[in-house]
Amino acid sequence: MAEVASLIPPLEARPIKNTICLFDVDNTLTPARRSASPEMLTLLSALRHKCALGYVGGSDLVKQQEQLGTPALPVTALFDFCFAENGLTAYRMGKPLTGNSFIEWLGEEKYQQLVNFCLVYVAGLKLPVKRGTFVEFRNGMVNISPIGRNASLAERNAFVTYDRTHNVRHDFVLALKEKFPDYGLTYSIGGQISFDVFPTGWDKTYCLKYLEEEKALSGVEYTTIHFFGDKTSKGGNDYEIYEDKRTVGHAVDGPEDTMRIIKEMFKL
Repeated sequence: MAEVASLIPPLEARPIKNTICLFDVDNTLTPARRSASPEMLTLLSALRHKCALGYVGGSDLVKQQEQLGTPALPVTALFDFCFAENGLTAYRMGKPLTGNSFIEWLGEEKYQQLVNFCLVYVAGLKLPVKRGTFVEFRNGMVNISPIGRNASLAERNAFVTYDRTHNVRHDFVLALKEKFPDYGLTYSIGGQISFDVFPTGWDKTYCLKYLEEEKALSGVEYTTIHFFGDKTSKGGNDYEIYEDKRTVGHAVDGPEDTMRIIKEMFKL
């Protein structure tokens, strides 16, 4: 992998230089909160020799390194564009870009009101299990998990089934919308056990502005932006970018499906 990364041609020298493939992370490149397979990483490396490669996820960069990076290489060396927290933390060709801050936008007072409401709401929930880290603060958003982000893999999988029947996250989001109608926030359900809260407009489409700026940097204009994601229905955290007129959306059903589509599209 190290040799492959060092031999990647510059963006302007890719055979399909006006195209970029942009991927969601959980259930698109990897199983939820797990690592990408060696087969996936090998395929992405081959794809990167044809066109630009990027990912956009709601998690922070540390988690994305755990899922997509390797012990030998940082994730920022394996993708041309790395967009953590929907692009609020962004890297281009291994170098950081100017980001943004949720707390600066919302303000400490409103932020505490939001968090306090969430903690009280979680305290009132009766669930099969509860663990820890119900509210996770990130640079560009807040992640809310009714069961807690410390849940084990088995507990996460069980919650998925429970949530389908009891609409725990859906009802939580409705309560937040009713409580804070004037905060200008968007609530996006993604992954298995949580949902993201961020300023309206700071969904995954936020990262597209960096791709639009590429023409001024390298002369490359991305006229085709393929986006691959699994939560593409309304209310899912891939919906906005999947439906955006600037992208060509591909709904996938897990990493194997992503690999199948890539191989068919690019003859890999």
